[in-house]
Amino acid sequence: MPQLKLFLLALSFYTRLPGPQSQDYTKLPQAVLYLPLVGWLVGGITAASFYLADFLWTQTTAVILALIIGIFLTGAFHEDGFADVCDGFGGGWGKQRIMEIMKDSYIGVYGFLGLLLIFLLKISLLDGMFAAAVPLVLLAGHSISRLPPLLLMYHYNYARTYDSKSQGAVYKPKHGELTFAAVIALLPLMLLPVLCVSAIIPVLVVNFYLGHYFHHHIGGYTGDCLGASQQIAETVFYLSVSAIWTFI
Repeated sequence: MPQLKLFLLALSFYTRLPGPQSQDYTKLPQAVLYLPLVGWLVGGITAASFYLADFLWTQTTAVILALIIGIFLTGAFHEDGFADVCDGFGGGWGKQRIMEIMKDSYIGVYGFLGLLLIFLLKISLLDGMFAAAVPLVLLAGHSISRLPPLLLMYHYNYARTYDSKSQGAVYKPKHGELTFAAVIALLPLMLLPVLCVSAIIPVLVVNFYLGHYFHHHIGGYTGDCLGASQQIAETVFYLSVSAIWTFI
């Protein structure tokens, strides 16, 4: 299948942006490799939103509007997974109960508080940066944060043994494919000061322990775990860049 079609398939599945009418969703597993490139597009649009909004309103307002645009573009796809993981691992005991809670469509206290706190943290971090740097940080953050889900897929197995909404996208990337995705994910870092490249280290370290945590408790990952890993990686990246910027 031509690579452009795989990218458009990933774009249609992971965002609300319009794509071709006829899509071969049997190829969705291979299309997951283009997640970082989807991050380029989502990050680029959110960056442009911040840049324009910052002319009219305060930086805080511009940050909030940019985050809203990002949620609209993805349909809260990753945020939903993060909330489900907060509910499942926060309120469940044992693999079966954790999996049951994550599959429940209702959001609980842990999920609500998790989303609230992670958004407050994002707003605080982005609002505290130099306004001129925020668009580039948003672009890099959205791209880099879509690599950790692929790393979890590479190192661990899918935890559910029955049909689920995410099973059709299950895929174990080959080494070469993962390298390709990593290059795409890391390219936007070149737009930031050189020292910011080191921000990828905390992202990878946190994702390593997150994957180990998931494996220990449920024997692998689920679609919700992948969404949570993206949200956590994005936030850790902002935390790291914010800390590094004090030395620039």
